[in-house]
Amino acid sequence: MFPVLETQLTRYRDLEQQLYDPVIASDPAKAAAISKERGALAKIVEPYIEYKNLCTAIADAEAMAADPDLKAMADEELAELRPKRDALHAKIEDQLLVDPSEDFSNLIVEIRAGTGGDEAALFAGNLYEMYTRYVREKGWKLEELAFSPGEAGGFKEITFSVSGDDVYQFLRYESGGHRVQRVPATETQGRIHTSAATVAVMPEPEEAQVVINEAADIEWERMRAGGAGGQHVNKTESAVRIWYRKGTPDEMEVKCQDGRSQGKNYEQAMRILRSRLFERQQEKLHRERSDMRKSLIGTGDRNARIRTYNYPQNRCTDHRIEFTAYRLDSIMAGDLEQMVQPMRDHVRKEKLAANSAK
Repeated sequence: MFPVLETQLTRYRDLEQQLYDPVIASDPAKAAAISKERGALAKIVEPYIEYKNLCTAIADAEAMAADPDLKAMADEELAELRPKRDALHAKIEDQLLVDPSEDFSNLIVEIRAGTGGDEAALFAGNLYEMYTRYVREKGWKLEELAFSPGEAGGFKEITFSVSGDDVYQFLRYESGGHRVQRVPATETQGRIHTSAATVAVMPEPEEAQVVINEAADIEWERMRAGGAGGQHVNKTESAVRIWYRKGTPDEMEVKCQDGRSQGKNYEQAMRILRSRLFERQQEKLHRERSDMRKSLIGTGDRNARIRTYNYPQNRCTDHRIEFTAYRLDSIMAGDLEQMVQPMRDHVRKEKLAANSAK
């Protein structure tokens, strides 16, 4: 069913045998290279091995079901095995559809308040809380990198990293404009307001993938961190502003103030800068992703949206696939999977159709 995986499985087992070879074991460099290749293959080969084992167990149970005395037991076993097989089949198909160049386990996510003033900043804060809860449910790691608090709460902008298995495959489609419709806490007449925030999801590359000449390309300064108080207060001059190629068409600015030391803030700012530069490189390589920053985060206007969060109707709508869920309360509480999975299923279906047409 998966000929390409049979080839990879053969290679995987060959690498396993090589690791037992005393000659290779005595050569640390070669052993490390083989272990690295085997580890890369394991991510997709091991689910395939499990899938094959399930298929075998299902075939055995189906044969057992032909015996009237064993049919009840076999049916019970099949009811447990078949859903596992189908889920693994879908997972393997997803993995085969992933471009290896886009299989990132570390991301940088930026949320920015758009149209709507204080309410937009509050909504940006709500989105951050939603992603924080979702990341925790998935067992991934989230690290706050930089922020600018809103005057009435929330964030004018906040940048954080997410790391873990398959994070890019689940979060990549969160990029774009997010619109909220609700009655703000400051509204005295009960009128529904519309505000917006933007989300940009960017792969975090390895340092080797983005080379920055810090002596020639970087200018930076320390500054006092600002904020509205609370846990983010930082009254020392530990905040950092970095300019990349200042005064040129390639100029880029990054600020970080959340770390409690200047060195930590500088390190975090460089991580954000590398991700932005990596996206710039990808734009040049893939024309369909031209103007990446604009296509990812839009303009911040109410009309540039991928999703609407309507509080009065407890409704969340993804406008790209015309999908609506009437469980906004649980989505904002971190159950984002009910919006993420339909989008992933849609993309998967399109990719499978495109592959079949070739």
